[in-house]
Formats: sequence, C-alpha cells, structure tokens
Amino acid sequence: MGLSTHVLDTMHGCPAVGMAVALYATHGEAATLLQRLVLNADGRTDAPLFDNASLRAGTYRLTFDVAGYFRSRGVQLPEPNFLTQVSLDFGVAHADQHYHVPLLVSPWSYSTYRGS
Repeated sequence: MGLSTHVLDTMHGCPAVGMAVALYATHGEAATLLQRLVLNADGRTDAPLFDNASLRAGTYRLTFDVAGYFRSRGVQLPEPNFLTQVSLDFGVAHADQHYHVPLLVSPWSYSTYRGS
C-alpha cells in the first residue's frame, strides 16, 4: 500500500533517471512541500513516497522537473520549453489502498493514470 511514482521517458524509451520530483500536500490553493527527491536508475523513488502507515486521505501534488531532465540528457529545447514542469494534482480517498502515480513524458507531451 502507500504512495509511489514512476516516470518513463517516452522520447528515449527508458526510465527518467535523475529527474527531480517534489511532493506537496494541498489544501485548496495552498501547497505544503513534503519532500524533494531524485528518481533512481529505474525511474522510481528509492522508497515509497508514503508507506502503508503514513498515507492519509487528502489531496496531493507531484511536480516533475521535465525541462531540467531533458536538458540534462542533452536535448536541445526551445526557450521557453513547451513543458517546463508537470504538476499532477490528485486525491487519496482510501488510505488503505495503494496509490501509484506514473508519468509517461517527452518534451512535448505527457500522460498519467492511477496505476497499481
């Protein structure tokens, strides 16, 4: 159970190694930073964002540094880049379930879904 994320770089067909991610708790328009982290060689965090015991019902935001990641890969991006950051706002209704928030991303597009 808990909360996890995984990012796949669809431009290069690989995990988004080294992408910076921030997790926030949100309350209306306000957002409180909970943690910043960098994705590992599998495009995942080294530990769950929340484990089974610490996940709470509520609203959250994951912010992914898309432009920084693709620049670090040597991709020539226009200025300003089409996608600088991707922010995903989502709700956790059942803290006893696992919430997996994957991101598939290129410099020009992204998609997400609730994974398992």
